[in-house]
Amino acid sequence: MFGKQSSVPPFGTIDINDDRDIEVHRPKEAARKHFWQESRLLFRDLIFALMVLALVMVFIIQPVKVEGTSMLPYLHDGERIFVNKLIYYDDYNWAPHIYRSDIVVFWFPEDPSKSYIKRVIGLPGDTVEVHEGHVRVNGKDLIETYLDPQLNMSHASRPPTYVKPGYYFVMGDNRDNSSDSRIWGLVPKKYIYGKALFRYWPLNSATMITRDTHNTSVPPGTAVRHDGDGSEDDQ
Repeated sequence: MFGKQSSVPPFGTIDINDDRDIEVHRPKEAARKHFWQESRLLFRDLIFALMVLALVMVFIIQPVKVEGTSMLPYLHDGERIFVNKLIYYDDYNWAPHIYRSDIVVFWFPEDPSKSYIKRVIGLPGDTVEVHEGHVRVNGKDLIETYLDPQLNMSHASRPPTYVKPGYYFVMGDNRDNSSDSRIWGLVPKKYIYGKALFRYWPLNSATMITRDTHNTSVPPGTAVRHDGDGSEDDQ
């Protein structure tokens, strides 16, 4: 009687294997199974996020490092920005167009292995003139609030330049220390591969890069037909 173990199951004559509807909870196994399921889902989501990021980096956004001082005071040497590569497709209604005062990056026309970053001054069809240090487009002086007078002491004048269809006239904001369209001429549309979008480094200077809108009243230049060759109608 004493010391003899009973052979009766803990639930009388019913064993857990007798009823398939009985659910047996094993916390450690459930936790382990849940962990691996969550890990697989997390890994799947991570792969998907990396694929989306790769597509964005290839087709939409590209990081660019600013080198040099030609865009002072707006952009500084060593800063890092994102550029919008959809500008490639600006012949389509759904893509952004290039406007006056946009900051763009492009392959240097005289050496496409180099990249430059400048501000768009003249659009296709415009006539750009520099007189006594002031920029005049289609007979109207531009209001350039983004310039630092201390970096634009030169009062040199240059004859008018007509901006051909499919080309742009660009200048650096540091006019006294910028190699731009005043020296080497116009930039073909096909060489422009991005529009400055966002400054992300240094972090304390992170900000959106927006287009200056003081010159929306500039008279239109010669009518330019939008024929898919990189040119666009006057803005």
